[in-house]
Amino acid sequence: MFHLAWPWMALLLPLPWVMLRLRRAAEPGGSAVYLPFAASVETPAAAATRPRGLQALLTAAWVLLVLAAMRPQWLGQPLPVPTRGREIMLAIDCSGSMATQDMGGASRLEVAQIVAGRFIDQRHGDQIGLILFGTRPYLQAPLTSDLAAVHQFLDKAMVGVAGPQTAIGDAIGLAIKELRQRERTRGSPVRQSVLILLTDGGNDAGAIPPLEAARIAAQTRLRIFTIAVGADEQPSLLGPTNGNTGLNAALLKKIVSITGGEYFRATNPQALAAVYRRINQLEPTAAHDRWLRPAAEWFDWPLALALLLSVPAAWLMAERF
Repeated sequence: MFHLAWPWMALLLPLPWVMLRLRRAAEPGGSAVYLPFAASVETPAAAATRPRGLQALLTAAWVLLVLAAMRPQWLGQPLPVPTRGREIMLAIDCSGSMATQDMGGASRLEVAQIVAGRFIDQRHGDQIGLILFGTRPYLQAPLTSDLAAVHQFLDKAMVGVAGPQTAIGDAIGLAIKELRQRERTRGSPVRQSVLILLTDGGNDAGAIPPLEAARIAAQTRLRIFTIAVGADEQPSLLGPTNGNTGLNAALLKKIVSITGGEYFRATNPQALAAVYRRINQLEPTAAHDRWLRPAAEWFDWPLALALLLSVPAAWLMAERF
C-alpha cells in the first residue's frame, strides 16, 4: 500500500511563487519591504521571458523535490511482533475416568478440550505450555507463543494416552521442571508463572507427593489453579489408593492454599466455561497483539528524477547567460 510518511511537507509546494511575490513587493515603486535575498530571486519580468521548456523543467524538479521530502513509502503486509506476556502451563487429566460422559452428554475430556481451547485462543501475547497426565505426565507443548499449535495438541489428546491412573504430584513436578529449564535457557529468574491443573480424580499414582510438589512450586513462584470436574468428592487428603475412583477436593484445595491459587468446581460445560472466564479475570493477559508493517522507502526515486531534470535545466540557464 502506498503511503506518505510526511504529507505536511506538501505545504512547501507554493514556496517559489511566494518568493516571487515577495520579490515584486521589494522592487522600486512597490511596498517598502526589505529582503536581503531579493537580489538572488528572478524578477517577474525575467520569469515571464524564461523559455517554456526551462519553466517546465524547474517546476517539475521542484514538485519532485517536495514529493521526495514527503517520504513516499510502500507498506507491506502487517507482521506480528513477538511479545512476552504471562507464562501459563495447562495440565489436563487424561486418565481413564475422563471418558465418563456426565458433562451434558459429552465426556469430561471432550468438554475440557473445547473450553480450554477457547481459553488458549484468548491468551494473546502470553506463552502457553501443555501437559497431559495420567499414570505419568507428558509435556505435549513447551511454553510457546504459538497458541494455535498448543490448541492443536490439546485437540489430539485422548483418554488413556498417559495411563489410566492420576499422578497429580508428578504433573506439578513436570511443570516446575519446564519452568526451571526456561530459567536456565533465559539466564534470568522465572517471573510469576501459572499452572492450571484440571482433573476428575485423586492422586493415585506417581513418585512425587502432591503437597510436596506444591511446596516446591511455591518456592519457584508457580501459582496453581485447580479445576475439579465430574466425579464425586472425597474428603481425605490421601485420596484413593486403588484406581481413580473419585475426586479429592481437599487435596486440590490444599495445593492452591500452598501456592496462592484458587480451587474451582465444574460439573457441566457452562460451569467449566465460567471457571476459565474467572481465571482470565484473575490472570489478565499481560500483553496484547502487536503488529508491524514493514515500510520500503521510495523517496530516492523522485529525488533522483529531480537531480536528472536539474541537468538540462542548468544547461538552458547557462545558455541564457
